[in-house]
Amino acid sequence: MSLNDHDRPIYLDNHATTRVDPRVAEAMWPYFVDRYGNAGSTSHAFGSEAREAVDRARESIARSLNVSPREIVFTSGATESNNLALRGLADRPRRRGNHLVSVVTEHKAVLDPLARLGRRGFEITLLPVAPQESALPGRVDVEQLASVLRDDTLAVSVMLANNEIGVLQPIEEIGAICRARGVPLHCDATQAVGKMPIDLASLPVDLLSFSGHKLHGPKGVGALYVRRMSPPLRLEPLCDGGGQESGLRSGTLNVPGIVGLAAALSVCVEEMECETPRLRELRDELFRLLQVEVDGVRLNGPPLDEPGSRLAANLSCAFDYVEGQALMMRLKRLAVSSGSACTSTNPEPSHVLLALGLSADRARSSLRFGLGRFNSAEDIAQAAGMLREAVCELRTLSSWRP
Repeated sequence: MSLNDHDRPIYLDNHATTRVDPRVAEAMWPYFVDRYGNAGSTSHAFGSEAREAVDRARESIARSLNVSPREIVFTSGATESNNLALRGLADRPRRRGNHLVSVVTEHKAVLDPLARLGRRGFEITLLPVAPQESALPGRVDVEQLASVLRDDTLAVSVMLANNEIGVLQPIEEIGAICRARGVPLHCDATQAVGKMPIDLASLPVDLLSFSGHKLHGPKGVGALYVRRMSPPLRLEPLCDGGGQESGLRSGTLNVPGIVGLAAALSVCVEEMECETPRLRELRDELFRLLQVEVDGVRLNGPPLDEPGSRLAANLSCAFDYVEGQALMMRLKRLAVSSGSACTSTNPEPSHVLLALGLSADRARSSLRFGLGRFNSAEDIAQAAGMLREAVCELRTLSSWRP
């Protein structure tokens, strides 16, 4: 039985994961059923066919990011890529030093590996970000970052686009500072790849992580870009085994996933010029409707009218006197989140929102909206209506009045 337009669920949680584009699924399907060889078994036609598919995918991804195919290392996703980048540098026996620099608002896939390294004796510096009342909330201070770099700084890790408030960090400026000091820069670009132009031939980043499932590709596959500089940037692998991916990531290659990752990124790059303004318009309309229809709605993160400061498809709002988890429980047909999907089991308020200087109550009253390719204007109108009803019901129960 099919659902009519007023009964179907609406998905606005595209920062957590995205629906696989049918074009991507079509590209992947043959490598599940007909071309199922192991890319490492090149002594026969099945394996050679799989290897050729991986090579084509690597070349396609490299073109999309303007790098050499040899600089793309396939992983299971951005979490593994982040770990490989940071721990791979730290595990080198002849490393530059034991000091690493990052930002308090990073994803846990960066903060947790850094914490692990901290327990091993590495010194970790986590920089604050601009508060909510500033012109660009969530931005790191480039001058402050420069001031904490030392001769023994092993690496800097700064995400390109935040997964909760969408803020874009000044990676070009940060990269220039790191290059001048000879410090490798790692960038978690999970929310940015496929959603904004990225030219790694000009962007001064040495390591960059991303995942397929954030850009309408499959789950369980991602990549780490490793710049082949002179002298080359060397990493220690996280695990040993068959020596795949130039010895950096042992294990049988996920051929269908790799094909899907390449197809998804190709579609994103091809459609980005039209898709970005469409999503920005839908995002802005959602916030406008919420402000008109719901009292006490406040924006978290940078302003919406400065395209260079925030992801086009991101919106984070606080609903005064409403608990975010309770609000989500009432939104039976609307998929949103109260923060990162990777911390959804943590009852503590969002560390990103707290880093902006927001109160714990405001952080707990916040929802994150992530728009995607398959969202429409009708979705936005219905979502705003659902939120209005749910917020009014909860405030009535709590006897709140504007």
